[in-house]
Amino acid sequence: MVELVQTIEQYAWIGWLVLILAFLVIEMLTLDFTFLMLSIGGLAGLGTDLLGAPLWLQVIVAGVVAAVLVLFLRPPLLRRLRRGEDPTPSNVDALIDLGGRVVSTVSAHGGQVRLVNGDTWTARSDSGELEPGTEISVRRIEGATAVVRPVTPHTEHLENPRA
Repeated sequence: MVELVQTIEQYAWIGWLVLILAFLVIEMLTLDFTFLMLSIGGLAGLGTDLLGAPLWLQVIVAGVVAAVLVLFLRPPLLRRLRRGEDPTPSNVDALIDLGGRVVSTVSAHGGQVRLVNGDTWTARSDSGELEPGTEISVRRIEGATAVVRPVTPHTEHLENPRA
């Protein structure tokens, strides 16, 4: 048993290198900085191994360094990375609260609406039956169906206080 522990401690540097490389590969796939911080922690563990520290100390140093980096360095890096992102909603998020008109009668079971962006969507209403020509607003998207509600001056004022 003692020989096994000595062998593991003698070749721990190989384990650290494998761990660091594995974390870097995962980081390249996720691009979330978490595994980058873990690989830097592994680098600290490798450094303590090269300085001759026992295995238990190497693991503690690697864990502490990784935890400190994840907690204190990762959040500002993510903020800086995402600083230039376009805050405009896209895809399904861009359809929420978008207006339009009923094309064919919309009920709780189906119908069609044409949105102001020109798209025609299968729709259903959870607020009763809506006749063709009724102005609507998209409440949410469920799969390929827009759940809509009628737009009245009263509801528009409640949802858009600047109006």
